[in-house]
Amino acid sequence: MAEPPAAGSALGTAPARRHTRPAEDRQRLGPASGTGLGLAVLWLSLLVLLPLAAVVAKGAGAGFANFWAAVTTHQALSAIRLTVLASAAVSLVNAVMGTLIAWVLVREDFAGKRVIEVLIDIPFALPTIVAGLVLNTLYGPHSPVGVNWYASRPGVLVALLFVTLPFVVRTVEPVLLSLETEAEQAAASLGAGPIRTFVRIVLPAIAPAIASGASLAFGRAMGEYGSVVLISGQLPRTEVASQYIYQQIESGYLPDAAATATVLLAISVLVLASLNGLRQWAVSRG
Repeated sequence: MAEPPAAGSALGTAPARRHTRPAEDRQRLGPASGTGLGLAVLWLSLLVLLPLAAVVAKGAGAGFANFWAAVTTHQALSAIRLTVLASAAVSLVNAVMGTLIAWVLVREDFAGKRVIEVLIDIPFALPTIVAGLVLNTLYGPHSPVGVNWYASRPGVLVALLFVTLPFVVRTVEPVLLSLETEAEQAAASLGAGPIRTFVRIVLPAIAPAIASGASLAFGRAMGEYGSVVLISGQLPRTEVASQYIYQQIESGYLPDAAATATVLLAISVLVLASLNGLRQWAVSRG
């Protein structure tokens, strides 16, 4: 009697199917989960989607020609350009310095560590207008350290660096705490130096966290107002987009302000989506 062909062969029966739930079953939500999702969507719609949609509608309501004229004036373009470039520069600087600070706080033990931990969180709790007052006092016309950055772009950069530094530090720090050190010790035993060990082993593991922190810093810098309003001097060459939008509203040009805000929103969404895609790609690469 001939033996039956092996399972999975070309002449045999098909391999046994795995017992998996259909896609519609996997996507079905229970009553509690469905209620939670509905409340979350409603809350986000009320707080985020509807206000953003109202701003876009207000900016585009007068037609594309008026929208384009509002966002291409010299003052609007200058404010948008300064805001985007300063936010990108701040994100890059904080990505490096924030990672370095997080590394020192996690991997080193030294006197004053608790003080530094508290200092890093101060920009989270300090009102931004107070931060602007502090920076203007320190780096203004009557600077006690002899550095006058009042009404200058370096002053704007310092203000944005101040308010965005904690985002990278607090995003990278938990990831560093969760990393195992065996791979680093093995690399060191094989002759790899500290820099090569960091670049080849540690950096790939914390890259998604760095990208997340940088995206948060970029978003915060794009919309910052209080910390820059004093030190910028409110001059056209040091005016960020939030200041320009506020001035347009105060002058009664609400559609122009909404048009500029729409451009900022589009740029922010594009940059944040790109950084999130980079983070997802890094996670998928392991």
